[in-house]
Amino acid sequence: QVQLTESGGGSVQAGGSLRLFCAVSLDNSRSACMAWFREGTGKDREVVASYDSVGRRTYSNSVTGRFTLSKIALSGDYTKFNLILDMDNVKPDDTGIYYCAAGRPATGSGGTCRRSDYDYWGQGTQVTVSS
Repeated sequence: QVQLTESGGGSVQAGGSLRLFCAVSLDNSRSACMAWFREGTGKDREVVASYDSVGRRTYSNSVTGRFTLSKIALSGDYTKFNLILDMDNVKPDDTGIYYCAAGRPATGSGGTCRRSDYDYWGQGTQVTVSS
């Protein structure tokens, strides 16, 4: 059974910081891609930061240098862990609903997941940045 539960959203002023948590329960997580997506009002859902299935981290251009993605194991086999997004120097454009997601890469992809590979989603947590 897969469970993704986000927490840590809230309201913050521009220039401030926020930490988002995703409590993950996922078998064979070491072969999975993990990501934070966000959806702003009237905007498409976009990936913000991700781990591919071989552990490489990538960030969208809009958050590079400001956001940091990390994982903390809650079990020795990493079937339970926290996926954390540290958001620093936030901007009003960072406002949106943030979703944690997990997926498996397609064979031959080199470990990279496409948007369509993310099969498991959390319920989302709202982040509001005021100017």
